[in-house]
Amino acid sequence: MAQNLKSLLDLDKRDPEAVAAIDSYGHVITYGDIKGLADSLRKNVKPRSLFFVLTKNDVGGIAWVIATILSGNVPLILNIHTENGLLEALLETYKPEFICAPEGEYDSHATPVVAEHGYRLFFTGNPPCKMHDDLSHLLPTSGSTGSPKLVRHKYSNIDAAGLNISTFFRLTDVDRPLMVLPLYYTMGLSMVFSHFKVGATVLITDLKMTDPGFWKFLKEQRATSFTGVPFSYEVLDKMRFSRMKLPDLTLLTQGGGKMPAELNLKFAEYCRDNGKRWVATYGQSEGTARMAWLPEEYAISKMGSIGIAVPNGQLTLRDSEGNIIEESPATGEMCYSGENVTMGYAKNREDLALGDERNGFLPTGDIAYRDADGFYFIKGRMGRFLKIFGNRIGLDECEQILKSHLSCECACTGTDTKLLVYLTSVSEKEVAISSLINAVKLPANVIEVRVIDSLPKNEAGKILYSKLKND
Repeated sequence: MAQNLKSLLDLDKRDPEAVAAIDSYGHVITYGDIKGLADSLRKNVKPRSLFFVLTKNDVGGIAWVIATILSGNVPLILNIHTENGLLEALLETYKPEFICAPEGEYDSHATPVVAEHGYRLFFTGNPPCKMHDDLSHLLPTSGSTGSPKLVRHKYSNIDAAGLNISTFFRLTDVDRPLMVLPLYYTMGLSMVFSHFKVGATVLITDLKMTDPGFWKFLKEQRATSFTGVPFSYEVLDKMRFSRMKLPDLTLLTQGGGKMPAELNLKFAEYCRDNGKRWVATYGQSEGTARMAWLPEEYAISKMGSIGIAVPNGQLTLRDSEGNIIEESPATGEMCYSGENVTMGYAKNREDLALGDERNGFLPTGDIAYRDADGFYFIKGRMGRFLKIFGNRIGLDECEQILKSHLSCECACTGTDTKLLVYLTSVSEKEVAISSLINAVKLPANVIEVRVIDSLPKNEAGKILYSKLKND
């Protein structure tokens, strides 16, 4: 293998008795527990096996994800509540040798190979899979919209993300981040990488922010930071977060898409006035979560900006011909270079053997404006996807879902706050909404259906999305 995995994230330097994570179920794991589970997997599983790890937001999920990587095996990290049709499609496409799931939440008649920390590992009977030596783990690209396309991460991406993020957040071993973002979401997983890099204790929960138990957990465990997507902060605002007394909570961070300006300003001012830090970030799974950050001292003066490149990374703008745009201010496709850039995609089992197709360079697909001070502002997307509540929603995939349920024509557009569906039949409106709710797991209030006589198309029959309003 490309490196000594025991030294990944400097985990070999951790005191085995130091607490690595605590969850809201009352469970605790140490760094020694994680290394012990990795040792158990080395003894019981052939190296370079493909795992499907179906996780909850608990310490067992963290232990199994990290231990699987440390043991030299490769996990695809998924939600335990992944829709059955999607899970079956992924199982058929990738044929994992092992499936790991919380006890009692996955139907298998096989005897567990390993059972620890509330999770059980089952052998599927599938044959070994050829994988590249650098491949560390896999993440879905499109939430629950049904795409088999996965992002291929390598070991150096983990170390780079851990170092970059812990550096700009100035993390130390006394930090206690409250993790509400799911483990299978790149920003959530990056929280584990960056805090394990410094030997901190992750506080993880799957409780809703409206649950009194959530706040009890936050306060009793003295959480020092909170990371959320725009929707998280909308909920906090409605709960009058600014009136709460939370002296231990000193860092609030935001990612997962653009935040409404009024809400952004409200939290930036709250943090400024209460001795806390407000840090907006930007990233993609393809860049192991975070590629840009807005230093807290610019939270108000540069509000709306994604900021500058993370430490050890570089942002550039390219024109339509792929040439670097040197001058500022300027607008172009934003590109990123750094060790946290992933290897590329996988669309089938055979692709897991592919090498690094990006070589540290990632065209983000985002159109950005760079101001005279070198700060970047996202203006739009070149690709056909949205980010709603921090989840990537593939518009083409949404259309495929609709086409399997409808007998009329359809097209999808939208913004990072709303998915717009255009139909040519009013009678199929409710079917369209319910099929997207079930498949994409979005609430009904962010799905708007508009009925039109016909879809605008060119001579070749392709839909002219520019003719469909996005607002």
